[in-house]
Amino acid sequence: MQTRKLGPFEVSAIGFGCMSLSHAYGSPPTREVAEQVLLGALDAGHTFFDTAAVYGLGHNETLVGEVLGPHRDRFVLASKCGITDATGTQRGIDGRPETLKALCDVSLRRLGTDVIDLYYLHRWDKKVPIEDSVGALADLVKAGKIRTIGLSEVSAPTLRRAHAVHPITALQTEYSPWTRNPEIAVLEACRELGVAFVAFSPVGRGFLAGAAHDPSTLEDNDFRKGMPRFQGEALAANLKVYEAFAALAKHAGCTPAQLCLAWLLRKGDDIIPIPGTANPDHMRENAAAAAITLSDDIMARIDAAVNERTVVGPRYASAMQASVDTERMPVEEAV
Repeated sequence: MQTRKLGPFEVSAIGFGCMSLSHAYGSPPTREVAEQVLLGALDAGHTFFDTAAVYGLGHNETLVGEVLGPHRDRFVLASKCGITDATGTQRGIDGRPETLKALCDVSLRRLGTDVIDLYYLHRWDKKVPIEDSVGALADLVKAGKIRTIGLSEVSAPTLRRAHAVHPITALQTEYSPWTRNPEIAVLEACRELGVAFVAFSPVGRGFLAGAAHDPSTLEDNDFRKGMPRFQGEALAANLKVYEAFAALAKHAGCTPAQLCLAWLLRKGDDIIPIPGTANPDHMRENAAAAAITLSDDIMARIDAAVNERTVVGPRYASAMQASVDTERMPVEEAV
């Protein structure tokens, strides 16, 4: 697989997001299937794996550590702090320096490693100055427990404040044809500062890959059931958007999921998408997208068909929206 720069690292152009193996999209897969997915991703050329303390409240970090630990020299490891308490067993945004430092030690034990390559502040705790939280992560760099610092779901002004304390290697937030928030300001800020952009949910939380089109089929613990774009009139409108997108994928000779990933790769060589899946076949499908190059015509047609004007509904409900610091599209201003 082709590679891209991520701060001091050279990583696969498409990384692997581990969240769905433990968290958020209904019941996680069996241990056997999870191992097939993780080891298969490594064999498929993925050299960048993304986890977090909050995913399964430790389950995901432990899984990644146990399955991929014997191959630690073959990949760059990212994890995140800031959405649990210091033990990593209770959910809640907490960016206090003492919490972040204590949680890092917990994550290192779960991951079975001496150092985390890229450690993100998963959410900015708005009760704590960003300078204080990033200062704590800078202390972890000095201590040799993490190599570089990342931020998740922050705005361009917050990124600049954080970068003034310690260089930020990567900023992670949602980006796909149906979520364009990064195009408001944060992509430009990343490029100004030399920060890599890591795109999570690059296939629209599965929607643009053809999944979750009928909410009644989703398990009660699938958090898409509470997302506005998957409900009522918004869903009906977005299904029409998907039909147009799927037709473009057929024209391009790839799957809709691959079209999303190839679109992101074409948007800039500083963008690294991290699709996640609990299905080994989908993992291989996603990895193959790295070899797809889209024409200018297809890029223009995607942008015309799927954008902030054609997609209906904010990306988060009000409670989740309040927890992030990202710039908002007009449809999200009232949320």
